[in-house]
Amino acid sequence: MSFSRRVIKQCYAMQGSSRYTGVKQAVYNLLENPQAPIRPYFDIFMILLVLTTVWLLIYEVKNDLGTVGDLIEMVAVGIFIVEYLLRFWIFNDSHKVILERYERAEFINQPFDLWPALWHALLGKLKYVIRPLAIIDLLAIIPSYRPLRFLRIFLLFRLFKLFRYTRSISEFVKVLSEKRIELVTLFIFMAFITFTAATAIFFFEADQQDSQITGFFDSVYWALVTMSTVGYGDITPNTTEGRVITLVLIIAGLGVISFFTSIIVSAFGEKIHEIRAHRIYSEIERKRIDTLICGYGRVGQVVAERMAADRRSFVVVDPVEENVRIAKKKPGHLAVVGDGEDTELLLSLGIDKRIQRLLCLTGDDVVNVYITLTARQVNPDIEIISRANHRENVSKLYRAGASYCVTPYEVFGLIAAEYAGQPVAFEAVYGLLTGQSHEGIEAVRIKDECVLVGRSLESVDFTRRKLTPFGVIRERDSGSAEEHANYDLQGRRFFFNPGKSFILEKDDLLVLLGHEYSVVHFRDCLERGTL
Repeated sequence: MSFSRRVIKQCYAMQGSSRYTGVKQAVYNLLENPQAPIRPYFDIFMILLVLTTVWLLIYEVKNDLGTVGDLIEMVAVGIFIVEYLLRFWIFNDSHKVILERYERAEFINQPFDLWPALWHALLGKLKYVIRPLAIIDLLAIIPSYRPLRFLRIFLLFRLFKLFRYTRSISEFVKVLSEKRIELVTLFIFMAFITFTAATAIFFFEADQQDSQITGFFDSVYWALVTMSTVGYGDITPNTTEGRVITLVLIIAGLGVISFFTSIIVSAFGEKIHEIRAHRIYSEIERKRIDTLICGYGRVGQVVAERMAADRRSFVVVDPVEENVRIAKKKPGHLAVVGDGEDTELLLSLGIDKRIQRLLCLTGDDVVNVYITLTARQVNPDIEIISRANHRENVSKLYRAGASYCVTPYEVFGLIAAEYAGQPVAFEAVYGLLTGQSHEGIEAVRIKDECVLVGRSLESVDFTRRKLTPFGVIRERDSGSAEEHANYDLQGRRFFFNPGKSFILEKDDLLVLLGHEYSVVHFRDCLERGTL
């Protein structure tokens, strides 16, 4: 087998290896993924390691640490080298580059040349090597070569490594980089003013007796100190012309400082929402949030408050900043500004991984349809509960991919009619729904190994346990218990108030009505198999 064939075979093996992919993904989460739960711990460890080595190198300038210092330095440098090589490895997939060129050659029936493919893959790796942070990582290793004392200047690059691990510093640098055009313009203007003022002051002051300016470098130093409004006073002009230049330079310096301040303020003003959103994304990852609420209007606020009261984790998405601000003030609420139909935003919130339930609660049915379509396309298995403000839009929402639809105004009409006919019964049900009493409705899943599988409701003494079997939810394809009153429930059947002869099956949802203590005790007995 030729060398090219061996390389191609190895590349295909790497591409098809779940172990290789899993290890690389784990390393990526450790080093690069800001939303990975393990990333903050790694950053803290590296920050402490960098600060420790810097302190030891500074302390060693006038003190001898001996073998202990050498050992700590060797361990730290070893960690830095391993980190650099791992970042070099995960930067891109070289085997995919080679396979792409190989498959292209096969497609057009041309002979495959391995060396250009290897060179192309190497160029991809070189893109990492020339990145500023990669250069800093490499230079941070150099101070370990202790015999050359002048190399200790590279100690500063270990401090620059903190840019990788401190998110606030990284975000500050990112904000400045996005304003580089304005900053470069300001720097050019400042350089022009500095050079002009230094030339003028040198022309008027250099040939004067008792002048403190003896060279052009002194003029540049004076110009920078004066323009920054620091004014050390070590160099002062003696001539009238020099004092006039000083006054003009001070005014120009105030303008430069004001311009620089306005650039920084505007940059952070434009990015403040993005910075806050990134922190919320990290918190979402850490808390394992599985419910997303799109829309924080009247309905969304009620739903969020009830979920927060039940200590259920969720995140709110709303395009109105005021609504998000109100949500953040309430305990247990996480909120971000954005449109629910934005695919990138939904992916950032983990709708393709962690989010299991999406609530579309905006006041616009069109927006709810778009959110439903987007979410269903990204995650076909997600449960979507959508609000429908008009009855004629219910079918459209179901076609868009909604699992359930709720029409709040129609529900309100039914409740109002029920209250007019049976006010006492209404008060009881209202107490259950609003949580004003400790009574509630809970669904208990009958698992495969549960002791209730194959048993009738009559065999369980619900009265002694102060519980009432309200109903049973079962998969539609089950043909049993059809003699009991049942209703269609979006792919499943709901058996309301089943008789004592009703036989429970695995994966049934037993809906119970009773006190929360009774439900908790029933679940506990069910888990221990003591019913």
